[in-house]
Amino acid sequence: MKIFYGVQGTGNGHITRARVMAKELYAAGFDVTFQFTGRPADKYFDMEVFNGYQVKTGLTFNTHNGQVSYVKTALEASPIRFIRDISSLDLSAYDLVISDFEPVTAWAARRQKKKVLGIGHQYAFGHKIPRAGGDPIAEQVMKYFAPADIGIGLHWHHFGQPILPPIIETPAFPQNTQANKILVYLPFEDPQVVVKLLCPFENFEFHVYSPEPAVSKYPHIVCKRLSRAGFQRDLYDCAGIISNAGFELASESLQLGKKILVKPLHAQMEQISNAEALKQLGYGHTMFDLDDAVIEDWLHNPHAVHVTYPNIAKVIVQWLQDGMPAMDAEFTERVWESVQVLQIRH
Repeated sequence: MKIFYGVQGTGNGHITRARVMAKELYAAGFDVTFQFTGRPADKYFDMEVFNGYQVKTGLTFNTHNGQVSYVKTALEASPIRFIRDISSLDLSAYDLVISDFEPVTAWAARRQKKKVLGIGHQYAFGHKIPRAGGDPIAEQVMKYFAPADIGIGLHWHHFGQPILPPIIETPAFPQNTQANKILVYLPFEDPQVVVKLLCPFENFEFHVYSPEPAVSKYPHIVCKRLSRAGFQRDLYDCAGIISNAGFELASESLQLGKKILVKPLHAQMEQISNAEALKQLGYGHTMFDLDDAVIEDWLHNPHAVHVTYPNIAKVIVQWLQDGMPAMDAEFTERVWESVQVLQIRH
């Protein structure tokens, strides 16, 4: 089977999920072409697994100081190029089209009357899950940005809905965790502001990742450029993460039993809803602004949650091989039966 797989490249979470899917699809013998949109071609990194992927401009969201601006997003969009990208994408040679919230692929398939399988967290919003921070614009963006005929929604809990657990790597649980080591990933914030915010907490060691590293004069704050391998090493043995409320990093952190503090992007319904879900489930803590008092309380709170998720990429690939039968309640319940939630302390 030949598959065309479109991935939203604005955030690293979509790419992380695609890496896991790529390994399982290739292992099962599928012929897959990956397309990424949403960032300049030279800003992608550690992409070797995607075997000759292609890049188009697509659409991305304008963010500034931790907030999404829909007005600037609209003004900076290139509608002519977007339409040209859609028109020039020929999907006739493919048996299946998959979109991880990637608009060029989704709209090109709709234009060519090909069914689209949507795989990703955003497709869970078609069901009754925790929602917050919504407004008419955000609702329309979620619905029409990358529409799919069949949507496989992913979330940390099923909430009684036909959705699946996250698609993540499933490494062995870390045996050695550094109790004072904290991973920080706030790519939509000013990194120098983040460094200044963390400088008073000298009893902790912060590893701050950002697209453009800040300069730290503090021995307990190490600033690093984004690197998949380096990031995974620091995530594996840290005690907790401070991050925006993206889905994939929180998923990996739950799988590894890290304590979580998230600061959702303002005016971004998905992230605000993610923060609400973490709060409702008791899986993490939230702050809606960079707040040193909240950070201090969280740093000294040893409680964390370890959630054991199965290899959902493998589940989906097997489902594809079985002919994509209906994902009914029996199917999803069987998947969730293997998920365990454990309370731990660091």
